[in-house]
Amino acid sequence: MKAAVVLFPGSNREGDVVRALTASIGHVPPVVWHADSELPSGTDLVVLPGGFSYGDYLRCGAIAGRARIMDAVRAHAARGGLVLGICNGFQILCEGGLLPGVLMRNKDLRFICKMQHLRVERADTAFARAYQKGQAIKVAIAHGEGNYEADDETIRRIEGEGRVAFRYCDEAGIVGGLSNPNGSTHDIAGVYSEKLNVLGLMPHPENLIDPLVGGVDGRGMFESLVVV
Repeated sequence: MKAAVVLFPGSNREGDVVRALTASIGHVPPVVWHADSELPSGTDLVVLPGGFSYGDYLRCGAIAGRARIMDAVRAHAARGGLVLGICNGFQILCEGGLLPGVLMRNKDLRFICKMQHLRVERADTAFARAYQKGQAIKVAIAHGEGNYEADDETIRRIEGEGRVAFRYCDEAGIVGGLSNPNGSTHDIAGVYSEKLNVLGLMPHPENLIDPLVGGVDGRGMFESLVVV
């Protein structure tokens, strides 16, 4: 597995992603600058980390979605390459046309930073094969615009095609109600592309890979990717 992490001005989680990938794939992945035009040769996985790319001007991820490197990311995805967008990375994937929908302001218009449980909606993808379908995992969230929204037709399509990756839930795996921190439609925390090779999610699995910081449930995502 050869991974690359894309760095935008304002990214602040690239170090966490590099650490999580290094622990799983056994070597330090290169960091690619937003103004570069190509990905490293042989790249299998591209990760867009969290943060506040370009200061969240215009809309979160709007400028980054049009950055020079994103042409290479889109071409990589079109070839079937794996792409993972976390938090701001999810916003960038939506703004860059790689995933449907948009991330809106949280329902209470406040930034949220806390531990959060997710229910795994499918475990047959490159990103989730180390989990079990229906498993409740603990990760972390830190966002002000994590409210996933799309038009009714798009929601019906991604639900019907099984493209919801994770839903917000409580510790027992029950979705809805107070377990939804931001008002996201259908409690959606992450979605896949049509070919299941692109995943965007708001929570941060890279922050839960070490028991010293509260748990290791995030490891499953990175361990899943190693066997590709």
